[in-house]
Amino acid sequence: MKKIFNYLLVSLIGFCGTNLTAQESPTEEDFYKIVTPAVPEGILLEVGGLVTLPNGSLAISTRRGDVWVVDNPTSPKPYFRKFASGLHEVLGLEYKDGALYCAQRGELTKLVDTDGNGEADLYQTVHAWPISGHYHEYSFGPKVAPDGNFFVSGNVAFGTQEWWRGESFVPTRGWIQKITPDGKLIPWATGVRSPAGLGMIDGELFYTDNQGDWVGSGGIWHVKKGAFMGHPAGLKWAEASNSPVKLTAKEFYAERDIMQTDNGNGGFVKPENDVNVAGEPLYKLKEKYPMVQTPAVWLPHGILGISNSELLKDGTMGSFGPFAGQVFVGDQGQSKIMRIFLEKIDGEYQGAAWDFRSGFQSGVMRMVWAKDGSLFVGETNRGWGSAGDANQGLQRLVWNGKVPFEMLTCKATPDGFEIDFTMPVDRKSAEDLASYTASSFIYKHHAVYGSPPINREDLEVKGVKVSEDGRKVRIVLDGLRKYYLHELNLGGLRSADTYYNLVHPTVYYTLNNIPTGEKAKLSTYSKMNSGETKTASASTNVKELVSPDGKNQPKEKAVATVKPTFDSMKPLLMKHTCLACHAEGKKVVGPSFAEIAKRKYSDERIVELIYKPEPQNWPDYSTPMMAMPQVPKNDAMKIAGYINSLR
Repeated sequence: MKKIFNYLLVSLIGFCGTNLTAQESPTEEDFYKIVTPAVPEGILLEVGGLVTLPNGSLAISTRRGDVWVVDNPTSPKPYFRKFASGLHEVLGLEYKDGALYCAQRGELTKLVDTDGNGEADLYQTVHAWPISGHYHEYSFGPKVAPDGNFFVSGNVAFGTQEWWRGESFVPTRGWIQKITPDGKLIPWATGVRSPAGLGMIDGELFYTDNQGDWVGSGGIWHVKKGAFMGHPAGLKWAEASNSPVKLTAKEFYAERDIMQTDNGNGGFVKPENDVNVAGEPLYKLKEKYPMVQTPAVWLPHGILGISNSELLKDGTMGSFGPFAGQVFVGDQGQSKIMRIFLEKIDGEYQGAAWDFRSGFQSGVMRMVWAKDGSLFVGETNRGWGSAGDANQGLQRLVWNGKVPFEMLTCKATPDGFEIDFTMPVDRKSAEDLASYTASSFIYKHHAVYGSPPINREDLEVKGVKVSEDGRKVRIVLDGLRKYYLHELNLGGLRSADTYYNLVHPTVYYTLNNIPTGEKAKLSTYSKMNSGETKTASASTNVKELVSPDGKNQPKEKAVATVKPTFDSMKPLLMKHTCLACHAEGKKVVGPSFAEIAKRKYSDERIVELIYKPEPQNWPDYSTPMMAMPQVPKNDAMKIAGYINSLR
């Protein structure tokens, strides 16, 4: 009976098309449930740090300077008690040898309950570093290294007339430093911008950074001693005796344009993204200065987050699902979590990144494993903005024991990638080249805030081979490029038993080194291509509209065709990262598409604002939109037509 049902289901799917499969296939929330613990009234958990204590209690530090300890945190009635207060914006928390350690704005502090009454009575400065008083000089950490020392990172400052440019007003800003328990400072690396997430993975230090000036997109970096990650602010102190690197600011700016244009009033003009202006990727600088460290894994901006935060390895031994040993990365701006698979090729880390779970109530800032293998998620968005509506929160992500149909790993091969799955794939769909698309791209390393993807190339899928058990597919591609992101979309793939879609069909692999070894013998690979995969297209349904500012009023009415839907537009909106900050009917980081439609802008005016946003039009939103000149005019017009169709 089951075989007959599956046959009928497959036949029905084939008859009705892919929309039915997308609707019937399970999604993230069918496997991972977000639980919100009961928090006593009056407690504001703008979470800056989380750590699980040896007895299973949860310690929480907040941006308001408090430290709470929560007993029985996974129970229906957790008990909250204040452990410490009066601290300065605590954006990290760690436990070691019976004490809590936190990174305040200007120091690493040890907190000890010496009399056993449940509250800290010893606040001890382990090490203090300079601060200028600039509001953006956040300090993150600590994380405990295998040798018992602590790692702490320092955010650069943004402010003066060039508010977009990260600066190091005082020593150690833009650095990562190691601090011994007795307070000795060991400079470790520099070149960081907003290093919100430090993490130890298999005894080695990694960190996440956010898109901005000199950082084309977010990502995770492996932090070696003496490394330079690309942001020049910390090079201001390169000639000091304790500088972690020997690359000087003068040498850096001989290679890269600082992009300072006088505005005629004693200040400078903010440089904007311009697709017509050439820009070299970060790896080009590495070719001349070997201390330059490119990301182990890029996280494409607007797709896999916009403000990357905590990273931590899954050490639950299967209590959190089939991804044991992999890395999870939070994102503050998009209020979600991504998943990373790392591998080491020729001594360098690289790997694959997928979406994992969205829908948290506020910006995901910190994560830690509970004793039962669930994941505590600490959240905040004050002053930063996030997709979640709440300003703060503590939530828990719980696996329900059901295995999702996902790519388990994605590994580089000499001529493509080998992907393992959590369950067997349907052989017919997996052997069809039409089930796959691939491309590669990278980002500029320049003084502009962020970067559009550049040098994008579509890659030909030459052949695929499915393993005997159906759990592995090797994909042969033409045109792999070192240091580039390789985007693989497996939208046509189905599971063997249920014919479900992949929960997350797109993977982004950062290829820092192409493995050596024997290439595939294409004579044994499937090259069948049904050619049935179609790209979703938008209609040109446009009404005559008059924008409030009177600009770009259309001269003629366009002929209405089929009205575009969100589902039909979603591939285009995802491709150009519109969904990073906008949704159809609700406020996210930016206004909803429906809210934009109420402004009655013409299509042409919307395209203008895509290419050159005017943040003053939306004063209630704290995060200004980045210029998007890389969006092709035809695509921008389709997006504008879709927005105006919502009226």
